[in-house]
Amino acid sequence: MQARSSTHHYFSGVLSSLYRAFDAVATWVTQLSWWKFFLFAALTLIAGAILQEELFSNGEVEIAAAERAARKDAVSIVIDDSGIRFNPRNKPKPGNPDGPAVVSPPLPTVPPSVPATTPDLALPKGAQPGSDSVHIELPPQIAEELSVAIEGAVDDAAEAKVSRYHKQASTWFNSFVLLLVLALFGIKALMGGKKRAEQQTRSANAAAERESMQRQLSEAKMQMMQAQVEPHFLFNTLASVEHLIETNPPRASAMQRSLIQYLRAVLPQMRDNNLVTNLGREVDMVTAYLDLLKMRMEERLTVDMRIPDGLRSAAFPPMMLQSMVENAIKHGLECKPEGGTLKIVADVADHKLRVTVTDDGVGFGVVPSTGTGLGLPTIRERLRLLHGEAGQLHIAANSPTGVIAMVEVPYQVSR
Repeated sequence: MQARSSTHHYFSGVLSSLYRAFDAVATWVTQLSWWKFFLFAALTLIAGAILQEELFSNGEVEIAAAERAARKDAVSIVIDDSGIRFNPRNKPKPGNPDGPAVVSPPLPTVPPSVPATTPDLALPKGAQPGSDSVHIELPPQIAEELSVAIEGAVDDAAEAKVSRYHKQASTWFNSFVLLLVLALFGIKALMGGKKRAEQQTRSANAAAERESMQRQLSEAKMQMMQAQVEPHFLFNTLASVEHLIETNPPRASAMQRSLIQYLRAVLPQMRDNNLVTNLGREVDMVTAYLDLLKMRMEERLTVDMRIPDGLRSAAFPPMMLQSMVENAIKHGLECKPEGGTLKIVADVADHKLRVTVTDDGVGFGVVPSTGTGLGLPTIRERLRLLHGEAGQLHIAANSPTGVIAMVEVPYQVSR
């Protein structure tokens, strides 16, 4: 049982290795383009022809010489002026049965109808009774011609045998090369579609895994960025409430109610960590934020908001509109003594939602920034992660003063 199990495992391993080798060859062949395959086939045939010439052409003379030497080692036939001498070589000695067995040409025998006492027919002339050597006397001219004829016949026979061997071996080698090329052609033609489909499936699965990991990484990165979008005005607002409690309690109470309204709008948004919300929710949150700012800036701040009701359901990144408004207030209007106007407009053009925040504040670079510098770079990075090239942030100077910031995203209805 153990021997049978070992044999089974051995053959299973051999078959498994053959299958892996065949699959590797099939995969390699099917991955080649057709012109590369035909180039490979042509080079293989050329290499096969060169090997065929080297292996089966140069050894003909050596093989013929070996054939002749083998014949001479077996039997010695000497033709000279005195006639023909026939003497077997390598004859085993008496008592040595293991010596090489050489079959000598049979000597002429006496026909049954002829008396054995006839000397001319009992033994050839020159043969010794009881001896294997034979000497047949011939005229010198006939002996020379016979010698030449026999050597030519032996050489022709050896060369014919070598030629047959060469032709057969060359045919087998050429057939093997052709069958190999045809087999590879069949594999490519018959299994090319299957292997390409398997390769495409593997590539698609790998791409899906990479995309899933990239999306998870992008979502984690966006959530981290979103967590950095803090209401910087909150501490200033609380300080203002504390100051108004002492100087103007009714106004402090109104500011406190606005702060509570704003926190009710913003905290669920920050708690959900959604990657996309709707424009209406963002507008409500910004409205509460601007109400607080109006209580701080009073008549120095004017708000012009134009958001069509039909666009309130449009998808829009969370906390992005507030970041744009905060940037306009902090770097444009709040540092301007007389204040100014903040305009928020939303529209759709070329299947894209455009939300524009315009201020007539001090403009670019008038007041040095004291913040973290994360506002606009964060917006651009979030847009890239969410929409790729379809999400854009455009910044331009307003006339006569101020800044125009516009976010452009694909128009979609939020679920």
